[in-house]
Amino acid sequence: MQRILLKVSAVFLLLLGAAPCDATVFGTVRVIVHDPQHRPVQGAAVRVKAAASSWTQTEATNDEGIAEFSTVPAGDYQVSVAAKSFAAESQPVTAISGRLQESHFQLRPATVEHNITVTAETTAVNPTSSTPQQSADRTEIARTPGAERANSLSFITDFTPGAVVVHDQLHVRGGHQVTWALDGVALPNTNIGSNVGPQFDPKDVEYMEQQRGAYSAEFGDRTYGVFNIVPRSGFERNRLAELTMSYGSFHLTDDQLSFGDHSERSAYYLSLAGNRSDYGLETPTDEQLHDQAAGGSVFASAQSNLSARDQLRLAAGFRGDYYQIPNGPAGQAAGVRDRQREQDGFAVFTWARTLDARTLFTLSPFVHFNRAAFEGSPADVPIANDNRASTYAGGQAALSGTRRQHSFRAGIYAFAQHDEHRFSVLANDGSGGALSQRIRPNGALEAVFLDDQYRARPWLTLNAGVRLSHFAGGVNENSADPRLGAAITLPRIGWVLRAAYSRFYQPPPLDTVSGPLLSLAAQQGFGFLPLKGERDEQHNFGVTVPLRGWAADVDYFRAGARNFFDHDVLENSAIFFPLTIDHVRVRGVEVAARSPRLLGRMRARLAYSRQAVEGSGGVTGGLTDFSPPDRGLFFLDHDQRHTLTSALTSDLPWRSWASANVSYGSGFLEGDGPGHLPGHYTLDLSVGKSVGEEWSVAVTATNVTNQRFQIDSSNTFGGSHFHEPRQVYVRLRYRFRY
Repeated sequence: MQRILLKVSAVFLLLLGAAPCDATVFGTVRVIVHDPQHRPVQGAAVRVKAAASSWTQTEATNDEGIAEFSTVPAGDYQVSVAAKSFAAESQPVTAISGRLQESHFQLRPATVEHNITVTAETTAVNPTSSTPQQSADRTEIARTPGAERANSLSFITDFTPGAVVVHDQLHVRGGHQVTWALDGVALPNTNIGSNVGPQFDPKDVEYMEQQRGAYSAEFGDRTYGVFNIVPRSGFERNRLAELTMSYGSFHLTDDQLSFGDHSERSAYYLSLAGNRSDYGLETPTDEQLHDQAAGGSVFASAQSNLSARDQLRLAAGFRGDYYQIPNGPAGQAAGVRDRQREQDGFAVFTWARTLDARTLFTLSPFVHFNRAAFEGSPADVPIANDNRASTYAGGQAALSGTRRQHSFRAGIYAFAQHDEHRFSVLANDGSGGALSQRIRPNGALEAVFLDDQYRARPWLTLNAGVRLSHFAGGVNENSADPRLGAAITLPRIGWVLRAAYSRFYQPPPLDTVSGPLLSLAAQQGFGFLPLKGERDEQHNFGVTVPLRGWAADVDYFRAGARNFFDHDVLENSAIFFPLTIDHVRVRGVEVAARSPRLLGRMRARLAYSRQAVEGSGGVTGGLTDFSPPDRGLFFLDHDQRHTLTSALTSDLPWRSWASANVSYGSGFLEGDGPGHLPGHYTLDLSVGKSVGEEWSVAVTATNVTNQRFQIDSSNTFGGSHFHEPRQVYVRLRYRFRY
């Protein structure tokens, strides 16, 4: 039987205590002010202002010349210092979630003019982190060709080394599992590869912060990457609404209406959006057959500073997506009309309490709902339907602070999950066979973490932590995972050397095979092994090189995984079932580089990865025929040796701009390998212009040369996938006050 299956019915998890953990949206900015003789300047007024909004905080320096801001959302800021008898100074700083950033000011005696001196523009380098980090703000996303589309993950892949979309799934560093955090709070999703729609509309993103491996104990269990989304808050608007309308190839339209406003102490943001296209998912041939997609979303965020000590933040959203499963010519002629429906909703509430000038407590309860429903058509043989809905409830609570050379965090994170999973197969070949199964699996995860960053010397930072996890579901497992790292700043040249050792435990899906499905699997020679959690060990070595405003980050990593999470699919359908592979080894070198402003108007960036993703051994969990494992190593289907994206954006005369993005891939695995598909490249272009204060227009073309190449020939969504064709669309934006 071709379409037997069980889908990984993930888990039910309920919260056991409010907790924290994966990340906080807040970073700590410490400003140290001294005079030309390096004596502390007391009572200096220090102001931290967001680069892209009116968000500000102000403090006075203490007797040691220090002002500390512990509730600074991740993003880019300008720090200014003013003190009596001294000239005012200003410099940029980037706040990183869960981390301390120091800015040193040496004030000069005031001149008669009392000028404000702004330091030359530089690209921020974090001298304390053991983790490679990149980021993108809303302007970069809006000007990157195609990155702002609602159904696109380009705002991740165009900025992140080693991030690719293969068979409609995001892969980072060779794995599927990444942490999506909203306002610093991780949204749990234990299902492997069941959803193809995104959780966030890029147009709602104010700032995207990403880390790739080697992160601290507070950042959870997802080995391969953390993407922390700081949404638009309303502080960038003053009773201002924005209407965005797009239209282009394949009748693509991507529209949004948003509102935002703020006062001195609070702000809100609300958006409504809808999108559709005749080109949705990657197609199994170079033709677009039965490939429409449509979706809609609502998103809201609110923030209130109740007092100097208390801040409340709320972010909530819901989106629904509909996809036709693409056909090849044979399936189209046979009348196959499979489809996929998806929904995703969440709400995250955060209370941040400043206990004293150097200690912060955050409490963040959350709920998350996720559905993936595949519906087969009458032309399928047999007809399969798979409907899985997961509901999560949980929270995080964390205590963070700084004491002399130490910056510490401690907390707990917990969630509970409940799944409703229905699966059915109807034989329409005249045999009269039919089966169905409905299961309601439950599970829970609790984790405790401790983390400390110790500034042993001005040039040496030591990072150490441990994460303790307990998982209860189809299996009960415990894990104690250390995270160790060091960062060394070389004197004079300012290079930062990094090294880290990390272990991770990733809880498994809670899939269960029972009743008629288990009997059917046995008839086909298959059995079911319980899914165990993935256990990973990772080594990172890197260097960050600042040079004349440029910043280049080079990172070597080696990761080994036991019970590596992967998935298989029922033929040309969207029905997945999870499995685990005995051992997987991922090795790679990643390079990320950013320029300062060139010639007063241009910026450039590059993200490159060379990696190998190899497996060994047999299937250790999920459906298996218990055949002996292959000897030696084999490549996984998402192995691609070289991946490169490079971009150049320039301001042009008459309030216009242009950007170009070039992407290259050396080719994914061909069949079972070891050979790979041919290399490929694409060119994307975008130009835009502001018309007055209210209107702007942009024209974008992706895959300008219309390169039609096969991405992969994996056993997912029909076996082969072709890169999207050329698409050209116009975006019109109108801003008005209400």
